[in-house]
Amino acid sequence: MKKTIHVIGSGFSALAASCYLAKSGFNVIVLEKNKTVGGRARQLKKEGFTFDIGPTWYWMPDVFERFFNDFGKKPSDYYELEKLNPAYQVYFGKNDSLTISGNIEEIYQMFESVEKGSSKHLQSFLKSAEANYITAIENLVYKPGVSPFELITPVTIKKISQFFSTIRKEVRRKIKNPKLIAILEFPVLFLGAKPSNTPAFYNFMNYADFGLGTWHPKGGMYSVVEAIKSLAEELGVSFQTNANVEKIQIDEGEVVGLQVNGNEVKTDLVLSGADYHHSETLLDQQYRQYSEKYWNTKTFAPSSLLFYVGFEKPLKNVTHHTLFFDTDFDVHAKTIYDNPSWPENPLFYASFPSKTDQSCAPEGKEAGIFLIPLAPGIDDTSEIREHYFNLIISRLEKLTQQDVRKNIIFKESFCVNDFVKEYNSYKGNAYGMANTLLQTAFLRPKIKSKKVENLYFTGQLTVPGPGVPPSLISGKIASELIQKNKIKA
Repeated sequence: MKKTIHVIGSGFSALAASCYLAKSGFNVIVLEKNKTVGGRARQLKKEGFTFDIGPTWYWMPDVFERFFNDFGKKPSDYYELEKLNPAYQVYFGKNDSLTISGNIEEIYQMFESVEKGSSKHLQSFLKSAEANYITAIENLVYKPGVSPFELITPVTIKKISQFFSTIRKEVRRKIKNPKLIAILEFPVLFLGAKPSNTPAFYNFMNYADFGLGTWHPKGGMYSVVEAIKSLAEELGVSFQTNANVEKIQIDEGEVVGLQVNGNEVKTDLVLSGADYHHSETLLDQQYRQYSEKYWNTKTFAPSSLLFYVGFEKPLKNVTHHTLFFDTDFDVHAKTIYDNPSWPENPLFYASFPSKTDQSCAPEGKEAGIFLIPLAPGIDDTSEIREHYFNLIISRLEKLTQQDVRKNIIFKESFCVNDFVKEYNSYKGNAYGMANTLLQTAFLRPKIKSKKVENLYFTGQLTVPGPGVPPSLISGKIASELIQKNKIKA
């Protein structure tokens, strides 16, 4: 008789793990507290508009390909991908923006036009970034974070110095123009930490950006969620939505069941893809590995204030992905990491998926997603949200030289309180735990519980870290660790 594994949550890591576990012969049941699957990558549909509630960037396409290849499939079996060109645009002020091409040679030309000699430095930087990317994929990110010795290989030992320098130091060593510096430091924000706190080795994110490019799955990132769910169902995984797990039941130090919507459900093993901190609160105190003090001392990736806006007509002077870096990043970053508070003049990001994908908005209209990165745990009120919406719309109008406010059909918002309510997210963080030097690999919360047999965790608070591709990898790592520990289906 097959052993049954209950997976808590249905974000990318949980979905990926459910596929691998089903393939290995387990009876897999996914429990999702919300009415639709996807976790933080759910979807909002309103008045003919379609928005990704969570992730909007499709980077590291090779990780997605590797995932589907593990099942004899490929992404194109499930969804259509388009490489964006331009990849994105960055505003530094009125009539002052740089466009990042989808073509690497054009990126070199753009750098050279801004700072003479910088293209040569960029080529050298990206050569290092590509080598680090290969090292990360082949030697590091698919490791379970069990031991520091996972990091020590003949290849990685040669790169040890890069873990004691930072992205900021490496970027600024040769590049001097502040706009080019901002563009090169931007990708590590996906790791949830400041460039000044992120090991130089993580410049592989620059290769993910310039080398591998920015892509768009038709229908948005939720089409990837639907793809993995379809694959899981093909493999025999069953899904239960509106299924709120209230307690993980333990008997003599071993998982025996769950309390779901007030009912007791027996199980052989639990894998939680829900927020790690929240997952441990489902256990009696003596079975929790990490104290509240532990979580309080960790550096978390930002939360976000998000707006989903339907516009009456298309916007001008913006691309599918548009970044607004017309204020001081370091000042904004201090309000996230050093002195948790609302930023006075925030950087923000906007996505207009209907620029690429007509299915995201009714004909002749525009879908807009706006994001301000914030410190987790700060006050969140409707008045504050409204203030910041007006602030960024005014800046958008000024920088792009157009009146958009009069064309707004509706707006919806999502912020700290919603991350807590919808995802049980610790302090309302949006991206999990930051990848700083002291929160890398084996220094992150463990996939396998140290106190409870047959209890495992996956997702952005464990290895390898924040982001959609790392979440897919986390699901694979967790499933492999379950099988390695000789738990037979």
